[in-house]
Amino acid sequence: MYAKPNMLEQIKLFFEKHLSLPSPDAAEAKLQEALTALMTEMMTMDDVCQNVERTKILSLVQKCFSLSTEQAQALMAKAEHKRQQAVDYYEFTSTINQCLGPEEKIKFVKSLWQIAYADGAIDPQEEYLVRKIADLLGVSHTDFILAKLRANPDT
Repeated sequence: MYAKPNMLEQIKLFFEKHLSLPSPDAAEAKLQEALTALMTEMMTMDDVCQNVERTKILSLVQKCFSLSTEQAQALMAKAEHKRQQAVDYYEFTSTINQCLGPEEKIKFVKSLWQIAYADGAIDPQEEYLVRKIADLLGVSHTDFILAKLRANPDT
């Protein structure tokens, strides 16, 4: 008879631990990490991590998430580590798809283009990555092209 309340308590703890919804803060942190991880992936696509690209990402992260320089640097370091451990982009794009609407996704694609343009030249691998991520996020080809045009500093 005494085992039943204990067993019920264990079942309750199991459900709380494994089936509870993440807190809004945790969900926001996961989204920030996913967005930043894909930004850092953009920086590495041409096999040359330039300071200008890293600076652009830091600026975008600070602006988009209202973070201090130190907070943005910590987020970038955590996101880079997460990106290096990932086997594909699904982990990141699925989080983004759950959290962002169509307009926010287009803004993110524009941010990726801004990073690609930061060093003054678009590498074919960079263009490939933006196209792939835009597809995974459900961004239309038209919006993909418009984001590219709006991000181009020469236009």
